Amino acid sequence: MNWSEVIGQKEAEERLKQLVQEERLPHALMLCGPQGCGKLPLAVAFGCYLLEQSTNTQHPSPNTQAMLAKLEHPDLHFTYPTIKLPSMSADHKPVSDDFAKEWHELVMRGLYFTMEEWMTAMGGENQQAIITAGESDDLVRKLSLKSSQGGYKVSIIWLPERMNIECANKLLKLIEEPPTQTVFIMVSEEPDKLLETIRSRVQRIDIKKISNEDIEHALIEKRGITQEDAHRIARLANGNWMKALDELQVGSENELFLDMYIMLMRLAYQRKIKDLRKWSEQMAGMGREKQKRWLTFFLRMTRENFMYNFGDEELVYMTQREEDFAKNFARFVNEKNILPISDLANLAIRDIGQNANGKIVFFDLALQMIVLLLQK
Repeated sequence: MNWSEVIGQKEAEERLKQLVQEERLPHALMLCGPQGCGKLPLAVAFGCYLLEQSTNTQHPSPNTQAMLAKLEHPDLHFTYPTIKLPSMSADHKPVSDDFAKEWHELVMRGLYFTMEEWMTAMGGENQQAIITAGESDDLVRKLSLKSSQGGYKVSIIWLPERMNIECANKLLKLIEEPPTQTVFIMVSEEPDKLLETIRSRVQRIDIKKISNEDIEHALIEKRGITQEDAHRIARLANGNWMKALDELQVGSENELFLDMYIMLMRLAYQRKIKDLRKWSEQMAGMGREKQKRWLTFFLRMTRENFMYNFGDEELVYMTQREEDFAKNFARFVNEKNILPISDLANLAIRDIGQNANGKIVFFDLALQMIVLLLQK
């Protein structure tokens, strides 16, 4: 893994390299930023860079480079959220090593992926993945060992905000008294959910969204698409490389989400209560993470339809199919109902996150949409 595999983010790359060159490297870093901006690829590229730099020779050996290319270097450790499988014993606390094979297969396919993809790889789409206290015990054991190559030991912790409180307290102690030549690199999307005591002991680096120009260039170079298509997809992606890749895939999740959005709006406009109930049951059949993604999509589509009414294409970020639907539907989203509709979706996201009954949440949303679409 090297820097060339990171999409854009040259400013962040130079900042990380500068920390090493100026001998100001802290023992604990935290890369924060929105989904799809490349935090994990940056963390892994930097971890590999550190392991290359810390070898005893001026140039890393072919063996070191081969291990890093496969992300199998003995001094490179990954920590990530896990689930408890039915096959595990009642007193077992899942750790990253339980899913090492699945993790390695996923990261070798590419370091741009979502929690949902990781859940699918583990085989637990309807569970809540966490980092357990067993993981912190395992990390203490691994990092207490001497570096196999005589240089740094790098611990990359993906989504540390998913640590339970017992794990977080143990990790705090480990960060306060780090093993020799150990560098912790945390990759967080919701840093505010971490213990304040942990946040105060790491150097935070905020990673910006990827620029449209960098996404456009990468789509042309890596995917071989035309500049016109790359430009449209880059605008839609809004700094999220994973979203750009989704737009390339025929039959992607967004296509399903758009179908469900269109169905809801048409049935609500026609006041077909029985069909809306069937729609809510279909939505409830999705996993909770997928339900939350659809609600986020719902918010985006509602915003785009509202902006479509202004007639300025620079304000609208939609696919061709989304725009085709907006031509007739956008007039139903206006100044009177845009905020109540958005509040309704945000409330549903909260309820789903708190394990509310999906059928009730989505049927309530559907019924309220009947009323809100009438407001003009």
